[in-house]
Amino acid sequence: MATARSVATATLSFGLVSVPVKLFTATNASSAISFNMLHKGCGSRLKQQYVCAKDGSIVERADTVKGYEFSKGQYVEFTPEELDRLEAQATQTIEITEFVPQAAIDPVYFDKAYFLAPDKGGARAYALLGQAMRDAGKVAVARYAARGKQYIVMVRPIEGGLALQQLLYADEVRSMKDVPGLEPVDVKPQELSLAQLLIEQISRATFDPTQYEDDVKTRILAAIEQKSRGIAITAGDDARPTAEVIDIMEALKASLAGRRAADAGPPLAKADDGAEPGRDDKSAAG
Repeated sequence: MATARSVATATLSFGLVSVPVKLFTATNASSAISFNMLHKGCGSRLKQQYVCAKDGSIVERADTVKGYEFSKGQYVEFTPEELDRLEAQATQTIEITEFVPQAAIDPVYFDKAYFLAPDKGGARAYALLGQAMRDAGKVAVARYAARGKQYIVMVRPIEGGLALQQLLYADEVRSMKDVPGLEPVDVKPQELSLAQLLIEQISRATFDPTQYEDDVKTRILAAIEQKSRGIAITAGDDARPTAEVIDIMEALKASLAGRRAADAGPPLAKADDGAEPGRDDKSAAG
């Protein structure tokens, strides 16, 4: 993978300490597969256009203005100059407001992630802040104004440095109370015991993301290569599981039995001469 390029510079501040840093995107969105819209007749790529909902005419971008719908079909318009005055001033300062345990921030609030690296003259303060947060078991919550917006972010120590996690605001996250169909259920002790045993069987001390691959992406890339060589794609079997009501106890028992069989591995085959597996001829002869 190519060397990461800085997307912004900023100053990370806590108290009277200021740390000049550079921001690098932590994810690689370009690795995702995207398709273009083509004209079915000739195969040419299509371009998007703005169409007036009132008279159906095509509107050039220069003739557009931004507006906010405050009531059904009613808009208040803003000029670019008015929007510039309303937007947050890009101070390029990541101002830490508090430190909290990382477990105190629900991952549902996580948005985009960035890596932070020290800029010129900031290496010592950068290392100091990272070590102090590790020792305290805390992460930093901060405000960050950039690109005309104000963000709430979390700065946390990771292996090798610091990461900046953009967070969602409270009004951007739904509550579980908004989800229909949730009703109190009494869990039977026997079911809970088996479920906990199954969880223990397939638990790991660490998470290794390299153990997971995007099978759908691999299948799509193979199909793209196949079609580029003029080979037709044949429809495969629909392997989607069907939902059915099952006996939870029996399902848990079957799951545990399957895990035990998988962990035990294939049975040892008997030797042709009747000797015990793992013993050579000399030991078998006595």
